[in-house]
Amino acid sequence: MSDLRQLSIFSTFTDDELDCFTTPGYEYNLPPNTILFYEGDPPRGLFILLDGELEILKRLGDEEVLLAVMPPGSFVGEISLLTGLAHTATARVTMPSRFLKFDPSQFDGVQESPVIALLLRTMAERLKNTEQMIQQHEKLSSLGKMAAGLAHEINNPAAANLRAAEQLPELTANLQDRLLALNQAALSSDQWAYLLRLLTDLLQRAAEPEILTPLQRSDREDALNQWMDDHHMDARWEFTLMLLDAGATDSELDALNVQIPDKNTLDAVFAWLECALTLAALNRTLLHGSMRIVKLVGAVKEYSFMDQSPLQDVNLHEGLDNTLTMLGYKLKNIHVRRDYDQHLPRVTVYGSQLNQVWTNLLDNAIDALNGKGEISIRTWQDTERVYIEIADNGPGIPLDIQGRIFEPFFTTKGVGKGTGIGLDIVWRTIVQKHRGTIQLHSVPGDTRFEVALPLKSKTSDH
Repeated sequence: MSDLRQLSIFSTFTDDELDCFTTPGYEYNLPPNTILFYEGDPPRGLFILLDGELEILKRLGDEEVLLAVMPPGSFVGEISLLTGLAHTATARVTMPSRFLKFDPSQFDGVQESPVIALLLRTMAERLKNTEQMIQQHEKLSSLGKMAAGLAHEINNPAAANLRAAEQLPELTANLQDRLLALNQAALSSDQWAYLLRLLTDLLQRAAEPEILTPLQRSDREDALNQWMDDHHMDARWEFTLMLLDAGATDSELDALNVQIPDKNTLDAVFAWLECALTLAALNRTLLHGSMRIVKLVGAVKEYSFMDQSPLQDVNLHEGLDNTLTMLGYKLKNIHVRRDYDQHLPRVTVYGSQLNQVWTNLLDNAIDALNGKGEISIRTWQDTERVYIEIADNGPGIPLDIQGRIFEPFFTTKGVGKGTGIGLDIVWRTIVQKHRGTIQLHSVPGDTRFEVALPLKSKTSDH
């Protein structure tokens, strides 16, 4: 009885109310890794944790998920005890612990009424169904966001590739026609060698263009157009832009004119160069578009940790960057600043679930900015923990609701825009599963979520 009085949950009970615990409860100590009861076992009794720590685990498919870590003063086994149903989870001791155990027979009177027993069983079943629906809703919501973002991001390079592929056949035929026309000019071997060197040089510069200021670009474009006018060339203005993108200058055109003094032949040379440079540009479009699609698919695979076991030694920076890639379609007018500790070690975590944490925090920051502003991501470490801070310069979270943002179903978003599940999932994923912490600091213009994870994993490793 005195031990029960030490626990906050029983501190206000009277002696009469605690009479049911006088017998036949007994105290015993258990070493780490001891199982109190397995999921599916019949009711084993009520267990009150006096000292130590207890994990609650549940099998979901092939994975055993950590639902909660129970501190001293907690009790377990009550649902099965009251309903007569099998235990819905496994209870495992993680460190030397001391318990009071009360056998099921101690509470036989609770179920004397068939109506009360029915109500208790119904309550337990409904709670179970509600939990499953919430989990399913969160998974579908996350999958929907990821699919929408991926479709949006892939659409642009895929559309560019399609346009380039549609133009390639006609452009290839045009290049052959212009090469045949140029061949009829009966150029010497030296002239051909000069043209091929020029083309190679222009192609290389087009692949790695020089960065020009708007004023520099305008001056060069004016100079090229003036050269074309002065020499009465038939080249279209699009070709002038093509030469500009390839880094050509009016002095190079002067040198070309020395090698090819005939105007008609020079017109044919310009037409050939234009077609060759355009074909190379289309090839670069196809390459860059394909690389972008491959990068996005790779980011999705790493984001979800496909083909890997749930518990992984991960690079937190890669997870953050992959999440930013997934949310790229929302970041068009938002500046993202990264301040990463380059010596940050790999940590053992549930990678795909931790990426859901970054998704929720970043998605909320994006919503707070309403399409314009800055998000900063900072990482650092001390002797025991690594820290990840995600901040935005939005309007902030009002002080009067900051204490509620991690409550289940609490949301500040409009109807249909938020479920209130996100930050609750974030909190439970970090604190319960990774033994970490999350703190909020928010004033107008500076909202920061600071996540701390242990350097040495204490997550469940079953």
